[in-house]
Amino acid sequence: MKNISKYKVDRWILIPMILFAMISILTIYSAQSMLPSYMHDLAFRQLIWYIIGFGLAYFIMFIGNDFIYRNIWILYGIGIITLILLLIFGTPINDAKCWFTIPGIGTIQPSEFMKIILIIAIGTLIHDFNENFNNPTLMEEFKFLIKVGIVVLIPSILTFLQPDTGVVLIYLLITTVMLFVAGIRYRWFLIGFGMIAFVIAVILAIYFISTDLFVDIFGTSFFLRVDRLLDWSNKSGFQLQNGISAIGSGGLFGNGFNHTPVYFPEPQTDFIFAVFGSNFGFIGSLALLSLIVFFDIKLITIAIKNTSNLNKYIISGIVGMLIYQQLQNIGMTFGLMPITGITLPFISYGGSSLLSYMIMAGIFFSISNESLRYTN
Repeated sequence: MKNISKYKVDRWILIPMILFAMISILTIYSAQSMLPSYMHDLAFRQLIWYIIGFGLAYFIMFIGNDFIYRNIWILYGIGIITLILLLIFGTPINDAKCWFTIPGIGTIQPSEFMKIILIIAIGTLIHDFNENFNNPTLMEEFKFLIKVGIVVLIPSILTFLQPDTGVVLIYLLITTVMLFVAGIRYRWFLIGFGMIAFVIAVILAIYFISTDLFVDIFGTSFFLRVDRLLDWSNKSGFQLQNGISAIGSGGLFGNGFNHTPVYFPEPQTDFIFAVFGSNFGFIGSLALLSLIVFFDIKLITIAIKNTSNLNKYIISGIVGMLIYQQLQNIGMTFGLMPITGITLPFISYGGSSLLSYMIMAGIFFSISNESLRYTN
């Protein structure tokens, strides 16, 4: 006879997340010494966001993933509307309209929530397609890819106009990973990568031939974004050089908690790993990287063991996004990747981004709960 326990949380997901929360709050507190006085409460704010986030994750496990899956197109419509309203009513910060300002709460970034909405929407499209077509023809696959492309293109354009190129790259990465896991013919990936390479080549050719022509065609904002990427390729830039110096100063065991001897911009978000590396050195950084790898492997294991194809597609999108952001954020700190403003999941400061990750955690809790709640 089986005893049914309604909710069981996978401790090997929960424990790393609690450790992420502790690391995040401590590192943000250390980063506050490099920030203006009005930002000296960010660690406390992150604590509040984590408390709300864990509550949100439990709520999602309570209502179940099926409720979200059934209403995903309503959520998609709401997400698109918020991105449109953002371009009209958004608060400009650093020449970008990526946030709504809510008095008493702070800023909300809709594109962060659009990432998880897009993952579930694409997963639903893939699942329905594979259920309806066991051995699809090229034309059937082409029509399906057009449908996916439209679903991804709309939020991509709206997010690019904010402008937020980093999140657009995440949209495209999510789509690529999920389509690959879905078993789409490889020729479509070759065609897609070829088209992207051609567009990039044309853009760079115009950039190097004539700066004025580039600005006339693409605008000043896009010119500055390309220029920033080229700063990375030349290993130049104040933020990058100082971030690397801060990590190097940590040595084997670090300078100690709340001791970051080198200043660099955005220590609480983009360059949070540089703060951690400076404080806790090589050993501490290695421990954090090991925790991240363990967490990712655990999520991948859940996907492999799960029997629902829809869950597999959604997990693949989430894991692909997390791994990309981890590699991108840490890589750009060392100058191995371009600086795109992508944060380190669960560690960098940010209410919207953290809540979006906690929604994803709630989905994982719900999926793992399906196999844990029945015990002999």
